[in-house]
Amino acid sequence: MQRCLALANQGRGYTAPNPLVGCVIVYQDQVIGEGFHPKAGEPHAEVFALKSIKDDHRSLLNQSTLYVNLEPCNHYGRTPPCTEAILKSGIKKVVVGMIDPDPRVSGQGIQRLETAGIQVIVGIEEVACQVLNEAFIHRVRYQRPFGIFKYAMTLDGKIASSQGHSTWISGTPARAMVHQLRAESDAVIVGGNTVRRDNPHLTSHRSQGPNPLRVVMSRSLDLPRHSHLWTSSPAPTLVVTSSSLEHPLVPFLQNQGVDVVRLAPLTPTTVMEHLYQRGMMTVLWECGGTLGAAAIAEGMVQKIWAFIAPKLIGGQEAPSPVADMGLTKMTDALALERVQWQQVGDDILMQGYLPMETILSDTPASNLRNNQPTDPLGTLHFA
Repeated sequence: MQRCLALANQGRGYTAPNPLVGCVIVYQDQVIGEGFHPKAGEPHAEVFALKSIKDDHRSLLNQSTLYVNLEPCNHYGRTPPCTEAILKSGIKKVVVGMIDPDPRVSGQGIQRLETAGIQVIVGIEEVACQVLNEAFIHRVRYQRPFGIFKYAMTLDGKIASSQGHSTWISGTPARAMVHQLRAESDAVIVGGNTVRRDNPHLTSHRSQGPNPLRVVMSRSLDLPRHSHLWTSSPAPTLVVTSSSLEHPLVPFLQNQGVDVVRLAPLTPTTVMEHLYQRGMMTVLWECGGTLGAAAIAEGMVQKIWAFIAPKLIGGQEAPSPVADMGLTKMTDALALERVQWQQVGDDILMQGYLPMETILSDTPASNLRNNQPTDPLGTLHFA
C-alpha cells in the first residue's frame, strides 16, 4: 500500500478534479504490475497496472492480489468502471486503502467486487491514504477546493518591512519548496495589492510545468498594465473582479490572454465556488494579510504553511500575515491541529490545519462499508 501511495504521488498537480491513485499487483510477494492515474480523462491506476503486466505473468492473475489506495470506481465517467477491468482480469483478492467519498462510488465498487466473489480487504494505511487525498475528500464533501494559506514571516511576525519591502524573507531552500507546492496546486490566489507591490510570477519556476492557474482578486481593477502575470506566458491568468466588464482595463487584459470574470459579491467564498466549477481541487492562497484573514474567516482555508525566518525587521507599521479577524481574546485564537515542524535551510516550516473541520475521519472503514451515516467534520463558530 505504501508503494501505491508513492505511485499516486507522481500524478500530483495533474489529476484534478480526480483523486491521486496508485495500484500494485502482487503474486507471491513479487510485484508483477503497477501503475498510477496520471491525468484527468486518462485511464485509472488499476487499468495502467493491469496493462503493465507482462504476457508470461497474465496466467498468474487468478492467484494475485491487487492493492489500490482508493476504492475502485463502479460507474461510467470519462473512462469505464475499474471494477469491470478487475473482474475481467481474473484477480481474486483486492486490498483497498480507503473508501471513496464520492457518492457515485462510496462502497459500491467494493460491493460489486464482493458480489462477484472477490475477497476485499479495506482500511490498510487508511490514515495515510486520507492525507494523500485530503484535497479530493474536501472537494467532494463541500463542493469547493481545498485551501492552503502560505506565507513567510520574520521571527517577529512581519511579512514585509514598514516600507513594504519583502524580498526575500525566506531562504532559497524554502522558496524551492514553495515552487514545488505551486506545481502541486491547481490555482494560486493573490490580491491586487500583491500584484502592485511585488509583481510576482506565481509559477513553479520550471521549464516544463505544471503551473497553477494564477488568480488575481481585484474589486477596483486598479492593476498595473506591466505585470509578469500578463506579460509572461508560462501559466494562464484569471482576474476576478466586482467591477463592470466595461472597465477600460478589461480589453487590455483580454488582449494579453487574461481571462476576466465578474463576480458579485467578490469574496473568497464566491471565488472558490467559481474555481470549483472550473474543476480545481487544491488552491494556494499567497495573498496579503487582509485577504488572508477574509479567506480564513469564511472557511476557505483548511491548511497553513508558515515559513519562519530567523530575522528581525521591527516596525510598528510593518504588516503581519493575518489582518484583523475580530478576535479580541487569546482564548478566541484559532489553535491549529496536527501541527508539524520542519527545518528548511535556515528557516522553519510549520504546517497545520485550521479547526474548521477534521479532514480525517475517525469512523472505521467497516462502518463506511456498511453505509453507516457519519459526519466527522466539525464547524468552527467565530465569536
